[in-house]
Amino acid sequence: MWRKLFLMLFSVSAPLSVQAEEIKKLPQPDKSSELMQLIDNRHSSREYSNKDISEQTLSDLLWASFGINKKGTRTVPTAMNQQNLKVFVVYQNSIWSYDAAANSLVKVSDEEISTYIAKQDFVKNAPLNLIYTGSDKDYSSFHAGAAAQNVYLYATSKGLNTIVRAYIDKDELKDKLHLDRDEFVIMNQVIGYPES
Repeated sequence: MWRKLFLMLFSVSAPLSVQAEEIKKLPQPDKSSELMQLIDNRHSSREYSNKDISEQTLSDLLWASFGINKKGTRTVPTAMNQQNLKVFVVYQNSIWSYDAAANSLVKVSDEEISTYIAKQDFVKNAPLNLIYTGSDKDYSSFHAGAAAQNVYLYATSKGLNTIVRAYIDKDELKDKLHLDRDEFVIMNQVIGYPES
């Protein structure tokens, strides 16, 4: 009886026979389209000159991040169409909020906040910083990630450097951006021309 019980337990605990792993080789990615080339060239950079970014470039970049497209929806998807992402712009020594519907910047403050975002030296040279905020703990980070990727692709197309960062003082920035109680800072995206 013990022998029978032992064999039964052993058969239950013994690993199932391992099947050979099936591998399906895919064709090489077709990088002939402009989009695929931009994705192929996308990169993060920590080198910036202090060369100004034009207002046209800023407008295009912000539209790519969270603008309103020809269908009347956002340029990035949002969970349950909440559209609760906000994009703040630190540009020309001021803080602005991006108003996509009016395609304009609304001044938040002239307060100097570089100490809260420039915790790494390379950030100090960059002429533009975006700060993404949200109010949905479950989904706002995904919205910000989609916006940041659009900015990466736009920056790549225009020869700009960019990088996303979370090494910022989120609590102080929440106060300086005048966020509501349920809103929070997600991340920062540094943008600028490469050093010559």
